[in-house]
Amino acid sequence: MSKATYPLKLPLSIKEAAARLAKADGVSLNQWIASAVAQKVGAMETAADFLRRRAGDASGDDFAKMLDRVGVKPPQPGGELPFDKH
Repeated sequence: MSKATYPLKLPLSIKEAAARLAKADGVSLNQWIASAVAQKVGAMETAADFLRRRAGDASGDDFAKMLDRVGVKPPQPGGELPFDKH
């Protein structure tokens, strides 16, 4: 496996938390960060692949046409979004 060096700048609080978690896992901080990045890359690539397969041949224009068919009717009773007081 080839490796590349990358100077990583982290906020001190994040570095300290990562170091604490790495120690608890019994691995170096470098190994822990590499594993965390690998997990994120895997999740993002899996999500992108899923969405690509789900969309199939659909395009942004197809989506806009579908939205145009919806119209501007008010929601049916009970289908309103809850009012957020915050």
